[in-house]
Amino acid sequence: MQFDKELQDVRTVAIAGHVRPDGDSVGACIGLWHYIRDNFPQIQADIWLEKPDEKFAVLAGFDAIRQAGEEKDAYDLFVAVDCAVCDRLGDAVSYFDCAGRTICVDHHVSNEGYAELNVIDADASSTCEVLCRMMDPDKISRETAAALYTGIAHDTGVFQYGCTSPDTMRMAAMLMEKGIAYSHILEETFYKRTYRQNQILGKALLESMRILDGRGVVSVVRRKELAFFGVTPIDLDGIVSQLRMTEGVEVAIFLYETDNLEYKVSLRSKAVVDVSEVASYFGGGGHVRAAGVTMKGTFHDIVNNLTLHIDHQLTEQDKQ
Repeated sequence: MQFDKELQDVRTVAIAGHVRPDGDSVGACIGLWHYIRDNFPQIQADIWLEKPDEKFAVLAGFDAIRQAGEEKDAYDLFVAVDCAVCDRLGDAVSYFDCAGRTICVDHHVSNEGYAELNVIDADASSTCEVLCRMMDPDKISRETAAALYTGIAHDTGVFQYGCTSPDTMRMAAMLMEKGIAYSHILEETFYKRTYRQNQILGKALLESMRILDGRGVVSVVRRKELAFFGVTPIDLDGIVSQLRMTEGVEVAIFLYETDNLEYKVSLRSKAVVDVSEVASYFGGGGHVRAAGVTMKGTFHDIVNNLTLHIDHQLTEQDKQ
């Protein structure tokens, strides 16, 4: 599918990603917004997205992001990007429900296709990589390229995760050739941390525990600790990936408390465990090596339930 064809005879477009937007979601929304504005100036395009981390303000178009809830007529077309299930569109789901047509562009293996037209490539490194293939490369501006590069870089851990393919690198090279400030983008959006972010990261690492005979590691941050350090869930980004880097660890589990007996769980694996399968069992989803889920119960009960499924996969792998 090519986006140019889908934008014919369209006057208004809504673009939205998942709640708690990460680099891929932000990059996909802003990248598509720029592509439409650059090549289809007659189309009114709006981005409806839960407020992202301010670090993404380095991208031109960040100020165009709006929060759903404002009065707006129904859109001719709604494009959901990097969102595995409709419910994760947050408040923007109201625009999805009343749009003339709907398209979903994604790379989550758990996405079963909830739009009228679904472009889902579970083998792609990121939604931004999928979008790149849907766009005319000659029509990709520097601003579009910067946003798409950001999404690819974030979902690949700056091209170090297993989802990085030769096609991913070729796509990134094409975007770099547009003249983007790729080093500055990575420094500002991926590597830079505030002092408070370093503090909460240090605490999570210091209090982590080895599990599964050393093949797993788990850490938790509770609401009172978030308040003590003056951080929000956005500031916890990257902790689970740092845990995953522990020598000898196949699976990292990071939890933070969202309510009484309720936790947001992030799962990462290196080479063996399909964490999307584990997360999906409990109502979550994601990718083979990166997934998430919200679970209710005590910290110990949640970890015990998760490790039961993880250990099963590890045991099956050991038998092979």
